[in-house]
Amino acid sequence: MKNILVIGGSYFVGRVFVLELLEKKEYAIHLVNRGNNPFNRPEIAEHFCDRHDISALRQVVPPLDWHAVIDFCAYEPAEVEIILNNLPGTINHYIYISTCSVYESSDDLPKFEDAPKLSGPIAGPFGDYGYKKWLTEVKLVNQGKEKGIPYTILRPAFIYGQFNYAPRESFFFDLLLTNKPIPIPDNTLALFQFVFVRDVAKICLACLGNEKVYHRVYNLAAEELISYKKLIKVLEEISDKRLWTKKLSVAEINRNNIPLPFPLDKHELYAGSLIAGTLNFTYTPFAKGLKETFEFYRKYVFPAKEAN
Repeated sequence: MKNILVIGGSYFVGRVFVLELLEKKEYAIHLVNRGNNPFNRPEIAEHFCDRHDISALRQVVPPLDWHAVIDFCAYEPAEVEIILNNLPGTINHYIYISTCSVYESSDDLPKFEDAPKLSGPIAGPFGDYGYKKWLTEVKLVNQGKEKGIPYTILRPAFIYGQFNYAPRESFFFDLLLTNKPIPIPDNTLALFQFVFVRDVAKICLACLGNEKVYHRVYNLAAEELISYKKLIKVLEEISDKRLWTKKLSVAEINRNNIPLPFPLDKHELYAGSLIAGTLNFTYTPFAKGLKETFEFYRKYVFPAKEAN
């Protein structure tokens, strides 16, 4: 059995990845997280600690030969450095889930993996997110080279799917299911891209111990270009409902703090073909993935929300 250590494997992408991993029957699965949302499955060894607590990390994680470490939640350089310097055992491959938010704003689209990166925080409530993720990538690359540990960095675009705790697709699902108007920008030219959570999980799985992806960085983004207009059309298709939309200017949306989760007046486009070609991988069509997500949400998540 190959030992796999998943850091942050209890929520969203990490959880879906662990569920995919369980199907393979060839891995000994270990999780490190704070224990707020445990799996409680006998096939999974869960090690509860704060990754910042070096003493606890050394105490709870067994000193094994790690076929791969998959890090879903490192947010700043010190968090990767702590793992590389203090994790018991040996690390044979480090996979880090970063973000397409590391890139500078640019009209040169789509953005490939070598596009210019942020040189500092940007304006807004989450303005340091992309910059810190970029600094974390740099730390992993430098320390990986120093220690001789192969790394792979994955940069997803907007992720959607089961267990998503970010109010992205759920913002629209809630309005759809309660027959309320859906606000959209009156200028629907802005284009953006998604990647289905199961695709992220499958790509992670295909990267495990795969020398083709050692010391490489990849965008994860399906080819389909989505606008708010296209999003509404797909929502109508998967729900078999005619939706009531309310068009607003970007100024109105911002003035009223309407939490539309995708770009309002600029494109966010990334080239996700490099990983697809390397792994011979095909992204899930957006309508197919969103339909699966909507059915899961309508069956399991929405009733619980309504009950509360």
